[in-house]
Amino acid sequence: MALRPQMTLAVKRLIRDMVARLPELGHVKPARILVVAGEARRASRATIRPAHFGETRARGGRGGLRKPLIRIGGRKILYVITLRPLWFRASTPEQRITTVLHELWHTSERFDGTLHRGRVHSRLPRARYERRIRVLRDRYLALAPPGILAPFTYSGVALARMWLERPSGFYRVGEYGGRRTYTEKQLFLGLVRMKTPVPGRSLARRRSGR
Repeated sequence: MALRPQMTLAVKRLIRDMVARLPELGHVKPARILVVAGEARRASRATIRPAHFGETRARGGRGGLRKPLIRIGGRKILYVITLRPLWFRASTPEQRITTVLHELWHTSERFDGTLHRGRVHSRLPRARYERRIRVLRDRYLALAPPGILAPFTYSGVALARMWLERPSGFYRVGEYGGRRTYTEKQLFLGLVRMKTPVPGRSLARRRSGR
């Protein structure tokens, strides 16, 4: 029986390869990103959220707001990418890869746990944003190793990291008695079903230049 692919791990490998091949992503630190599968959110395929208040935003002391600390593999996580059901069940391989690149492009060039102010959809028209992402995607797909891309053509039951206990968005210091640090203990590997229309066709076309 073939092993089920671990899709959140496949996305982490994809991110590492994108960072190595696209200078525009040189600021991204893959080890500081956590990838999980999560619930549906309207028509979204994925979202990225800061997992850390930057120092300029932190309001320490009694009554100040803080985010719970997420520490995976001993490293502080700065961003969480959540893959939504549409990413698994209603996306082509090309759309899955485009979505990951789309989320990475939102990160601040300081990579400090904040989003780039000029790359949020409220400031940059979505059509312009998507054109930029398509250019980066096509450059990447022309260079990407087949082994990195292969998991995104999969159809069937796969594995994905999920929250067993999800962190709150923030808490108020002095008024919160819940968990303040989250680690691998609050994650588990769950089953997800992937549906891929015409597996691999779009990726093969991009790589061959057709």
